[in-house]
Amino acid sequence: MDEEGQLIQPQQRSYWATLPDVCLHRIFWWLGDKDRSRAALVCRKWNQMMYSADLWRYRTITFSGRPSRVHAYEYELALWYVKKFGHYLEHLEIKLLNPYNVVQTRKFQVTMQGLFSCLGKRNNRLKSLSIQHLELDRLVWRNNIRRMFMESLSLFLKKMGKHLDYLNLKGARLTVEQGCYILNSLSCLRKESVVSELNIQDYFSHHLAVYSSPQFNKTMATFRNLESLTLNYNCISDELLENLCENNADTLWTMNIKCHIHDPHRQVIWGMSWAKLARYATNLKVNFFFEQVTKYEHLARILLQEIPIRGIGLRNHSFSDPDWSMRPTLMDLLPTYQHTLQKLTIEFNNSHESLDEELHLLILSCRKLFYFKISAFLHVNFVEQILKSQEEGRCALRTLKVRIYTNRHEMHEVDRTLREIYRKYRKLIDSEMNYCVIAYSMM
Repeated sequence: MDEEGQLIQPQQRSYWATLPDVCLHRIFWWLGDKDRSRAALVCRKWNQMMYSADLWRYRTITFSGRPSRVHAYEYELALWYVKKFGHYLEHLEIKLLNPYNVVQTRKFQVTMQGLFSCLGKRNNRLKSLSIQHLELDRLVWRNNIRRMFMESLSLFLKKMGKHLDYLNLKGARLTVEQGCYILNSLSCLRKESVVSELNIQDYFSHHLAVYSSPQFNKTMATFRNLESLTLNYNCISDELLENLCENNADTLWTMNIKCHIHDPHRQVIWGMSWAKLARYATNLKVNFFFEQVTKYEHLARILLQEIPIRGIGLRNHSFSDPDWSMRPTLMDLLPTYQHTLQKLTIEFNNSHESLDEELHLLILSCRKLFYFKISAFLHVNFVEQILKSQEEGRCALRTLKVRIYTNRHEMHEVDRTLREIYRKYRKLIDSEMNYCVIAYSMM
């Protein structure tokens, strides 16, 4: 009955019951597990929607590394989910947030052993697996815990290797032998791996000269369908490039290479090896990211002109050597890629030298550059120069992100100037640019 005592007609009560499946599915998509379980009790139709495969194809399972009451049931809930809906799973991401002690890593290892075992029995459609930043070389991972985790992961990859298309083990921090043991699991039942996207950035521990390991090169030769490969520069060798050329030239589109100051990066790579790979892998795009490696002599050994580079990132925020200069890199090295460079990210401490003009000239010379992000000591007028060049059609930026470091205490004048620049070029910015410029005091 309504408020006036009149009987509600059946058709007035059936709006939710007759809701189209596509709308009901969308509502369930945004609900958490508990709310989905409660909604499934409403009626038969809603219960059937609860078991729709589309709702359970993607899953991120997060484990807190610190013991607390709030996170006490994370491990039980993960196993509950896999047992109930694991056979629908196609894309799985697992996160372990900074394990606090051995008890937490042990608990994680036991949970993952059960999770992998259950998935291995129930699931035959998993396409992507991501387990990042495990840092297995830390002391909280005792030898037996690390070994048991690796064994369960290896067994799982052996079962899923024929389906898995994407594997991300970034930040695992393993020895060469351990790392190859895991990767070889993907091809144990066949002589090659079907994975097309592989992320092994920081997969090996620091200071390891992986490039000199025959075992690593033999392992990488089992990958025959790679489209995207992400790794560290301490893995790059002429033999690896030859393997990629022979086994992946028809499919390889992207290589993302990180070079860290603590990783060996002074090996000699022949330009002809890169040239051969670029000649056969005609769609290849290479992106470099340098972490605290910014000296010209080091960069020049790595950034060979034969490499089809599309993106470069340079980060060295804490560098303070007054004898170091970024000018040769900006003026002599990076313009080598003026016909191919599309993305450039720079973060460094240049308090001892002004580089506004050099950066401006570099942007003008790189006619394909559409993404530019920088954090450095710059004059505010640098931004206006870039916008003016953009307005005149002398550059083709679609993204401009600038953090201007300054030694001033008071930021009012700098902020006021930036607002004036934005107002002056607002029409240009709003119509065609992803624009973000801020000033940051270093005092």
